Amino acid sequence: MTQSRPIIFDCDGVLVDSEPLAAKAYERVYDKHGMPGVHGGIIAQCVGMKQSDIIVRIRELTGHQFPAAADADIWAETKVLFTEELKPTPGIGPFLETLAGDRCVASSSSVERINHSLAVTGLARFFGEAIYSSSMVKNGKPAPDIFLFAAAKMGADPADCIVIEDSPFGVQGAVAAGMIAIGYTGGGHTYAEHAARLRAAGANFVCADWQEVSRQLSGLGVPA
Repeated sequence: MTQSRPIIFDCDGVLVDSEPLAAKAYERVYDKHGMPGVHGGIIAQCVGMKQSDIIVRIRELTGHQFPAAADADIWAETKVLFTEELKPTPGIGPFLETLAGDRCVASSSSVERINHSLAVTGLARFFGEAIYSSSMVKNGKPAPDIFLFAAAKMGADPADCIVIEDSPFGVQGAVAAGMIAIGYTGGGHTYAEHAARLRAAGANFVCADWQEVSRQLSGLGVPA
């Protein structure tokens, strides 16, 4: 009998097509605070990071120092956009319906944002309480902390886990954790060099849709 292997899903850009909306939220909030020029190209360099690391990276790229007292504004703006417009990535619902075995979410986003994203897209029922955030560990992606934490919570050997990630930082974290990494390029923020960058980060496979993810998982002994 095939032994199912635990699957660890990133949330943003993998389960939900959130990255274009998140970039729009950052641009709006920085504009509101008198710091223009934080466009999608800037945010694209931060995909996969937790918010505190994104703020540092934006400062490095633009010189804008976002006021710490206004951190909550970013989630407030993002939440409005997600509530109005967020959709699951194409085909993820049917994929999760047939996926056997343990699975969890391991995301750089806050627990509140993850839960909101899964609720408004109807995906929460597939994960229950198995929601893990970088806020629960010391170091965010590309460190392996969140993936090792998720494996421990599932009672799984990291070497048995398969991670599905859309960002090079996430793939690097999965590789550092000793896990198989599948790069996913089916989100609305994908770009010409996306697959190549995921491979360069160490992805074992790169898939543009959930049908291809299913095929790769079958090859790894996971019925999907």
